Amino acid sequence: MSTIGETICVRGELRAFEDLTVKGRIEGPVWCEQWAVTVAPSADVTGDIVAREIIVFGRVAGQLVAAEVVDVRATAAITGRVVSKRLIVNEGAQFNGRAEPQHLEAALRVARFQQNKKNGG
Repeated sequence: MSTIGETICVRGELRAFEDLTVKGRIEGPVWCEQWAVTVAPSADVTGDIVAREIIVFGRVAGQLVAAEVVDVRATAAITGRVVSKRLIVNEGAQFNGRAEPQHLEAALRVARFQQNKKNGG
């Protein structure tokens, strides 16, 4: 598992090939398709997240695409679109956006296409 510490700010695309915990700030997309991303209470992510599973305790502004589940905990604040088979919004969480479970396969195809295009494929 990798961790982006509280004092770290990443600007640009972040790719992880194992479970990822974000405690700091990310400005840009996070690509972790086959693994889990946890956004800690101290974290602030501005950008899309693509992962197998996304657990949010902190702040996220962007599209969340998860093959399995997006779990929005009580301390979380999300602004944006959530596309996942399952969405859990715990009491006290802030969610300003829309959930579109019916568009999961299309959202994953678009995300993969964009990644392949960036990689020259």
